[in-house]
Amino acid sequence: MERIPIIKMGPFLLVTIQVDMHDRLVMALQEDLTELVSATGARGVLIDISSLDMVDSYIGRMLGGIASITSLMNAYTVVVGMQPAVAITMVELGISLQGVMTALNVEKGMDLLRATLMISPDQDHGIDREE
Repeated sequence: MERIPIIKMGPFLLVTIQVDMHDRLVMALQEDLTELVSATGARGVLIDISSLDMVDSYIGRMLGGIASITSLMNAYTVVVGMQPAVAITMVELGISLQGVMTALNVEKGMDLLRATLMISPDQDHGIDREE
């Protein structure tokens, strides 16, 4: 089965979605992220959706679900790169991403995670996960 790659960058996990999402793929992503947050002690998850032209109600709910799950596991979620058409569609569908922080791009998303966790860029790799 097809999987979305997840890259560990210090205390964060980076997900860059480069393919059209379908129900099975987004469920697999949720499971993979849950396992990796647990296994690595990641404190933040950044999901880049800049390649997505469309988000349906199921995928929108799953993104919110990922944020809820990671929050319960002491990690923050940031979604970056949302296209204007995707944002409009989500509003029209009544989808709100509760607990999900957003940023314009990956760089700003990483800055937001660092600021939220009070980590400077040079501390990314030395964070104490036992906080």
